[in-house]
Amino acid sequence: MSPEIYEIMAQTEGEHWWFVGRRRILAGVIKDMGLAPSARILEIGAGTGGNLDMLRRFGQVEAVEMDDYARTMARQKSGIPVRKGQLPDGLPGDLGRFELVCLFDVLEHIEDDVAALERLRGLLQPRGRILLTVPAHNWLWSSHDVRLHHFRRYSGALLRRRCEAAGLGIVRLSYFNLWLSPLAVLARLAGRLAQQEGSLGEETPSAPINWAFRVLFSSEAALLRRFDLPFGISLLTILEAA
Repeated sequence: MSPEIYEIMAQTEGEHWWFVGRRRILAGVIKDMGLAPSARILEIGAGTGGNLDMLRRFGQVEAVEMDDYARTMARQKSGIPVRKGQLPDGLPGDLGRFELVCLFDVLEHIEDDVAALERLRGLLQPRGRILLTVPAHNWLWSSHDVRLHHFRRYSGALLRRRCEAAGLGIVRLSYFNLWLSPLAVLARLAGRLAQQEGSLGEETPSAPINWAFRVLFSSEAALLRRFDLPFGISLLTILEAA
């Protein structure tokens, strides 16, 4: 991604409804995994570090990030020595193996996603798991995806095929960001009809709107701890070596 995007991320990920809600959803999913306090957790594509404090509630956290600016910001925020690296072939060679490997909205940035998933499989301890999220539905493709350097958005079926091709078994696969999906779809369609770039949703909205969106989005954490959601503009999956 461009330096501008990382700068916006660093400024907004503490309060923006999307980042806050996603962290709450992921924290619930990880909590249900029952990891030991000593579990080794790796986040690849840590960005500017917004997830690292949440992750270290569940184990011993390490992180990798390709961008120099983002990596510096992540270190400053978390105190974790974030290392330089990228998938599929540019990870540090001495990472070892982990009980949990996390990839949050990263896989869509990688051209050879199957090779990246194969590399993740090699980082797992016996019975270790991968938790990843990706944007859903290629029919929602927009200038937002272009600006963020996405290669694709995923359907549930496509994500399953890519994971299975990499030798990974699906433990769980669910959509999320359900409640706000009608607004997202309407915004994308309106942008196309107007032939405009449209809002990228990168800046934090006004406080009342941000609060309302955060409450709605975060409420899915409780739902996802009980069952999978049939629709949403994002996907999450839990994987293990097949």
